[in-house]
Amino acid sequence: MSIDETLQDRLRGVAVGAAIGDALGMPLEFGPTIPADRLVRTMQAGRLPAGAFTDDTEMALALADSLLERSPLDADSLARHFGTWYRAGPSDVGIQTSNVLGRIARGAPWQAAVDAVQRAKPDSAGNGSVMRCWPVALAHWDDLDSLLADSRLQSQVTHPHPECVAGSAYVNATIYHLVHGVEAQAAVGQALDQVAMPSALRQAIEAAPVKRRGELPNSGWVRHTVESAIWGLLTTNSFAEAVVQVVNLGNDADTAGAVVGALAGAAYGLQAIPAAWRAALHGEWPLRSGERWDTARLVALADQLAGTVDRM
Repeated sequence: MSIDETLQDRLRGVAVGAAIGDALGMPLEFGPTIPADRLVRTMQAGRLPAGAFTDDTEMALALADSLLERSPLDADSLARHFGTWYRAGPSDVGIQTSNVLGRIARGAPWQAAVDAVQRAKPDSAGNGSVMRCWPVALAHWDDLDSLLADSRLQSQVTHPHPECVAGSAYVNATIYHLVHGVEAQAAVGQALDQVAMPSALRQAIEAAPVKRRGELPNSGWVRHTVESAIWGLLTTNSFAEAVVQVVNLGNDADTAGAVVGALAGAAYGLQAIPAAWRAALHGEWPLRSGERWDTARLVALADQLAGTVDRM
C-alpha cells in the first residue's frame, strides 16, 4: 500500500496527539469535572512540569521499542521492555501494571505473573493497556489483521480482561480507518463491526455520542476511558476541541486524553495540533537516561514505526 503526505501527517498525528493529550490531562488527573465555562486550554503544571507526558506515554514508548525490535510483536520482548521501565522507577504506575511487573521483576515469567494477578482480581479491567496501544496502529497501518492481533497481545501481557483486550483492538482499529481517511462516525462504526467485544463495552461505545458531560465518569475503567474518547471524537470538530473536552472531564484525565489524542490525531493530522502545545511537549526516554523527548522525536518515532521514511 502506498503512502502520501496526508497519510503520513495522520500517522504522525497519532503519536504526537497521544502524548499531547496525556500532557494536557496530567494536571487535571484525579480532579473534578471542570465547568464548561472554565475549561483548561493550555499546558499547565501538575505533579510534573507543564507539557510533560506521563507513564501513559512512557509505556507506549516501551511498546514502540519492542515493536521496532521485533514485529509482529513478541510478548517476551515486550515484557522485558516493560520490566526495564518499571525497574527505573517511574513516577506513577497503575495498580494492575505494578502488580504484574512487580512479579516479573521478582523473576516470574510474564504469563505466570499476569495469570496470578488476574486470578486475584478477575474483574479488574483498568485502562492501562488501552492508554499505550497506539504504536501498534502505526506499525501495522497497512495490515488490519496484524494490527488487531498485536493490539490484543500487548494488552494480554498486563491486562487480560476481555474488555481491556477488546478495547485496545477497538481503539487501534478506529485509528486504522481514520488514518486512511474514513470520516470519524464511519470509522467508529466500521471498527465496531470488525472487533469482537463484550456487549457492555459495545453498548457504552454506541451510546457515547449522545451522553452529556455529567454522564461521563471518565474513571480508570477501560470502558469509561474508551467511552470518553469516542464521545470527544464524535461531538467536536477539531483536534484541540476533542482533547480539551475530554481532559476537562477530570478523574483519569491524562489517560482519556492520550486515547482521544491518538484518535483525533489520526482524524486531523499533526498539522492540526496547536503549535503551542507541540512546542511545550516534552518528557524523558528511556526513563532515567537524561534523554529529552519532544515533538520532533515523536514524529521521527512515528515515521520509524510506520516505515514511512523508506516508503515515501
